[in-house]
Amino acid sequence: MTRVLFVCTGNVHRSVLAERLLSARLPPGSALRPESAGTQARPWSGMEASTRAVLEELGGDGSGFTARPLTARLVAGATLVLGLAREHREAAVRLAPSAMRRCFTLKEFVRLAVGGADEVRGGESAATAQGGVPDGEVPRVVDGFDAVVAAPAGRRGATAPVPPAEDDISDPWGRPHSVLYGCAREIDGAVSTLARLLTGGASV
Repeated sequence: MTRVLFVCTGNVHRSVLAERLLSARLPPGSALRPESAGTQARPWSGMEASTRAVLEELGGDGSGFTARPLTARLVAGATLVLGLAREHREAAVRLAPSAMRRCFTLKEFVRLAVGGADEVRGGESAATAQGGVPDGEVPRVVDGFDAVVAAPAGRRGATAPVPPAEDDISDPWGRPHSVLYGCAREIDGAVSTLARLLTGGASV
């Protein structure tokens, strides 16, 4: 099972929307397992009512959800960690520094991966070149999911920085329903692209 972990602050809006909308956009039988957690989350069962309403309007499943706090174990066990804002990516790296190359914001990962998805599937040289292997280590040939994750990691330091707002999705907590709905639509657009990237173009 390949785990994709989404992280926000309370695990009540952004990260759970990303988790459940990605699940809805993956093809049947996918080996990807979307999960979520929050840097300040308190464990509790059930989804916040407004989040569930928006999620289900967009075709996601709001049942059986339990909020949970982010831990080093969750970060270390995930194949890909996607914060909904830069602070969440940084929190994940602080908990598990060895996972740094697998930690991005959702929008950052999509931005970096979209331009290189075809490259990393093009052959051994493209995949290893994009991997950014440290000096003194033997390059590891990557393909499939590993390649899609490795390419943005290698590209991250080689591209021009963008303003923080371009890689963050704003917290809708305590704001009008229209803001929550707009947030959900933004997340849905990103995870729909993510689903295509992670499944080689096969998404629903």
